[in-house]
Amino acid sequence: MPEVNNTTQNPFYFILTGIPGFEAFHIWISIPFCCLYTISIVGNITILTVIRIEPSLHQPMYLFLSMLALTDLGLTLTTLPTVMPIFWFDIRKISFEACFAQVFFLHGFSFMESSVLLAMSFDRYVAICRPLHYATILTSQVICRIGFAIICRCVLAVLPSLFLLKRLPFCRSHLLSHSHCLHPDMIRLACGDIRFNSWYGFALGLLIIVMDPLLIMLSYTLILRSIFGRATWTERLRALNNCLSHILAVLVLYVPMVGLSMTHRFAKHASPLVHVIIANIYLLAPPVMNPIIYSVKTKQIRQGIFHLLFQRKVH
Repeated sequence: MPEVNNTTQNPFYFILTGIPGFEAFHIWISIPFCCLYTISIVGNITILTVIRIEPSLHQPMYLFLSMLALTDLGLTLTTLPTVMPIFWFDIRKISFEACFAQVFFLHGFSFMESSVLLAMSFDRYVAICRPLHYATILTSQVICRIGFAIICRCVLAVLPSLFLLKRLPFCRSHLLSHSHCLHPDMIRLACGDIRFNSWYGFALGLLIIVMDPLLIMLSYTLILRSIFGRATWTERLRALNNCLSHILAVLVLYVPMVGLSMTHRFAKHASPLVHVIIANIYLLAPPVMNPIIYSVKTKQIRQGIFHLLFQRKVH
């Protein structure tokens, strides 16, 4: 097959895939997907609105939660424009430039979510292990710096992989195996030398999938040591309950992330349906579940939502 370079004058495009083997049922499959996207968008916007209008929530913990909600909202809005048109209108063609942009935002927001959860674990450590210094350590200026560092970290992590991807010629099938563009899926179609791309992706995966969870585990090891050094079980249970929402959010992100990474690297010949299901769980579970987790488990957020609904009802 002749080599096709993405920098030529001819328009270059990829073909996205819906749910393999269930193309005839795409219109029905779109219903649960539409519900999940709606829950994610409404839930995260609600979290952001509550934190913005409630002065009592202008604290470090909730500012980090607003970062998480913004990240989840960005992740949702990155995949929505390609997923739903496939189910509704069978629009599967996407230009190289659009696919390139989606890879940047999709992986960027995914890494950003991991970084925000790491920052939230530091917040929990300071709140439980250094409660008297909490306000002086996590000032508004420090939180802004942490947010800026998270953005820089994610952009600098993703950009090299995109530059490496841009230089590759594509001479194989244009058919991608997902309803969105993923870096491992795109380099699979390249006909150039992809070893450096693969190794960079592997190193980046280790950075996110291994280093961030290890640092989160270290934070919780110190938290547990502090908790079990306390006198009463009531204080221990209260401290653990304060961490429960964050622990659930960590599991919701990293379990599908590890599953997707392992599938792409070690189960390349598995059924396409397996790849699609794991990828969709990885991209939809955190944005959908995080607002639910924090709304149910965090009393202040729950009260803020009731207050928001009550205000709207009055007006």
